[in-house]
Amino acid sequence: MRLLAGLLAGLFTYMAVGYVTGYAPNFRWRTTSRAGEMTKRQLWLIQAGLNVSPSRFWFVSGVLGLITFGLTSGISQTFWVALPPAVVATFMPYWFYERRRLQRLSAVKSAWPDGLRHLVGGVRSGMSLPLALEDLSVNGPPALQEALARYPTLARVFGVTAALEAVRDELADPTTDRVVEVLLVAYERGGAIVPDILSDLGESTTKDLRTLEEIKSESLEQRLSARIVFAVPWFVLLMMTAREGPYREFYRTAGGTIVIFVGAILSLLGWWIVSRLGRQPAEERVFGATAEATP
Repeated sequence: MRLLAGLLAGLFTYMAVGYVTGYAPNFRWRTTSRAGEMTKRQLWLIQAGLNVSPSRFWFVSGVLGLITFGLTSGISQTFWVALPPAVVATFMPYWFYERRRLQRLSAVKSAWPDGLRHLVGGVRSGMSLPLALEDLSVNGPPALQEALARYPTLARVFGVTAALEAVRDELADPTTDRVVEVLLVAYERGGAIVPDILSDLGESTTKDLRTLEEIKSESLEQRLSARIVFAVPWFVLLMMTAREGPYREFYRTAGGTIVIFVGAILSLLGWWIVSRLGRQPAEERVFGATAEATP
């Protein structure tokens, strides 16, 4: 265990110095047969605000898991006690950035009503819809500024339709899909009816977002309770085996290993059941691609 902890500490030091000095190792794997899947993974990383490759993301996650395993095995001196925290630590970056991705997409959805009002004001003041969209990407709500950052350049190079479709595909969100489709129709038809179309869209989007927020608030307590119930037993187990004594000796035996294995299965099963019960039904994308981004 001490040798393993020393090796992991050395690996961590090497990686840390490499990333600080800009000479981090660059691991590359052949991905020619999985190009479509990599596209989904890269989309997930873009939505999470990360400018890294999927392979590097999972490599760093694996290093974090190994470091956690080295630390917890050094404390408990028991392989099976150290394994569950290491697995959790490996997936912690994914959970963190998945939450961040959802927050970013939620911020964009919440900003669309204000953004649509901004567009209505711009069109009524005499701007064309493309110019109003460019103004929205600069002076609109911060979340939409980030989402539409590439729109002006794409619109000049490929046209307004292609630029809006690119924004829709990057966000991959049902609310944004509807907004973009209406914007495309308004751009193609034009005329004095455009402000009225955008106003009606803003009102309906506001109502939909208000309903989704109420559903999310009602399930918050259940999600927090599930996470606490999952984490507390493993924290107590780690503290019990942190020093020499009967608990550490027991969990080094075959019987202790079976207890940990069964406990891990029950914990994961309970987490899965609670997650399924508290999961909000995902709105399907009617417009655009239906595939969801995955890391």
